[in-house]
Amino acid sequence: MEVARPPSPPDTNPDTGSGADTEGESMSRAIHVFRTPDRFVAGTVGEPGDRSFFLQAVHEARVVSVALEKQQVQVLADRVGLLLDEVARRFGAEVPPSDTDPSDIDPLVTPVDAEFRVGTMGLGWDADAGAVVVELLAITETEIDESVVLDDTDEGPDAVRVFLSPEQAREFAARSERVIAAGRPPCPLCGEPLTSGGHMCVRTNGYRRGPVSGSAVTDFGDDS
Repeated sequence: MEVARPPSPPDTNPDTGSGADTEGESMSRAIHVFRTPDRFVAGTVGEPGDRSFFLQAVHEARVVSVALEKQQVQVLADRVGLLLDEVARRFGAEVPPSDTDPSDIDPLVTPVDAEFRVGTMGLGWDADAGAVVVELLAITETEIDESVVLDDTDEGPDAVRVFLSPEQAREFAARSERVIAAGRPPCPLCGEPLTSGGHMCVRTNGYRRGPVSGSAVTDFGDDS
């Protein structure tokens, strides 16, 4: 199991419910489990330069979204790719090549209502299911015990747990890389991101420099 943190009781129906329960006046944590997701993707809402990042799991009519930082998307995509390479090396499992192109480039399902903002992220390999397991835990004010990651204990933050085939995992990583790269194009002189109206380039003594001719921005977010 691998655990990543943010930058500076079990379900009875794995694809239609969560582990939420109520006992007396207290409510246990909710664990949203997707064992056979139709879709697990990264996406954004907002214009380049002012984008909010989300991960979204979908199974039939059930949709669960969580908010997170751009850096967390990058970390998760990188770790998923490394895990697939390690699984292929150690267990001889068949995994798609690292240069796989994503087939799902559709926007997020709307409306995008985040269940929580992600704090800790867990990643593992379920050898019995032949699946990559991604767990996203809600951010907390205090550091959580790593033992609650990928565990159904009643104590701990709410979580989303998704089981991905190697093909789904590779596609998730590939799409995530494109989502991250779909922001504002960099200025060819100073490297700072360009806005639609240009920016004050330090390499041109403060003169406003416009967008690069021919540059394009492709987003995977909600354009509505």
